Amino acid sequence: MQKRVLVIEDEPNISEALRFILTREGWRVDVSADGRAMLTALQADPPDLLILDVMLPGLSGFEILQSLRDGAETRELPVLMLTAKGQGADRAQAERLGVTRFMTKPFANAEVIAAVREMTGS
Repeated sequence: MQKRVLVIEDEPNISEALRFILTREGWRVDVSADGRAMLTALQADPPDLLILDVMLPGLSGFEILQSLRDGAETRELPVLMLTAKGQGADRAQAERLGVTRFMTKPFANAEVIAAVREMTGS
């Protein structure tokens, strides 16, 4: 069965680039720019992996991650936080909240693919 990745990213160029590279690798990729709207959907039907931006309209990636870790259905969901906010404090906050991996933008396509494979055992 094809594994599913959800990308929550409000920058269209980045979300489409992620969709392209992951689809080419055989993943089913859903994209959303609205974390608040996706939170309910995530909890109802979690993907195999979430790629999450930090700076989003409405809810921040940190708020979404906290909510996911508080939920029984999403507590163990692998989350790759991909952000331009690469300061040490941001990384530390993501780690405190239980992020699986943290990467900064710009990113190398091969690095993202390797992280996705590692995080999902694919």
